Amino acid sequence: MSVLRRFALFLVSMYVTIVLLMMLMENSMIFFPSVYPDGFWDPPGLEFEDAWFTATDGTKLHGWYVPHDSPRAVLLFAHGNAGNISHRYDLLQELHELGVATLAFDYRGYGRSSGEPSEQGILADARAARKWLAEKARVGETDIVLMGESLGGGVMVDLAAHDGARGLILENTFTSLPDVAAYHYPWLPVRMLMRTRLDSAAKIGQYHGPLLQLHGDADTIIPYSIGQQLFAAANEPKTFVTIPRGDHNDQRTPEAIRAIDDFLRQIN
Repeated sequence: MSVLRRFALFLVSMYVTIVLLMMLMENSMIFFPSVYPDGFWDPPGLEFEDAWFTATDGTKLHGWYVPHDSPRAVLLFAHGNAGNISHRYDLLQELHELGVATLAFDYRGYGRSSGEPSEQGILADARAARKWLAEKARVGETDIVLMGESLGGGVMVDLAAHDGARGLILENTFTSLPDVAAYHYPWLPVRMLMRTRLDSAAKIGQYHGPLLQLHGDADTIIPYSIGQQLFAAANEPKTFVTIPRGDHNDQRTPEAIRAIDDFLRQIN
């Protein structure tokens, strides 16, 4: 066998090995949970209640509920694929200052929630969280505003598409996870291989309520163009706000908070 042929076979075997490893490690490449006590579990200036509830499969889940005496909106927040709710305490403070009562929850395997994350698991977690919030705030489940960042945007699109919502707020959200993976690994057949889809582009057309979408135009994790494609698939009424020079994990800008404030004013 020639040296060139042996080298070609080596490259093929390496490629197949990489593909198989990525398939086996898919969940660990998507979900990056921080488990209690990692995080900021006694945030300064934030008054909240611990929320405990259970998903339909029996998984015990945890969240933070930040009440408001006279809320202009009741909001459910789903965070991204890394950390836990304690890393989002600044957003909870900002939403409270906007007059919002908010429940932020941890997916299974994150924070103080039990279990291991998966696509179907985190979608079930969001449904359990919304049910708890509706009962706590004494509102209908479809009267709740849904807000998600990054991975959490895909979770909230699923909820809104299937059941509706008072409003939907998406931050740096994707069309689908395979689309994001294909951007970062264009040499791998990720669209065929990935089991975890969170296909928001296929679902968002089923939602007919108000939409606010925010995306940084310098996002290095979920490209700005992918956010634009998701927005194009959505129904009216919808608003897209570009965050100039905004990267994926940057702190929310005053422009973003103003856009959320304006959106809440419009849907009330």
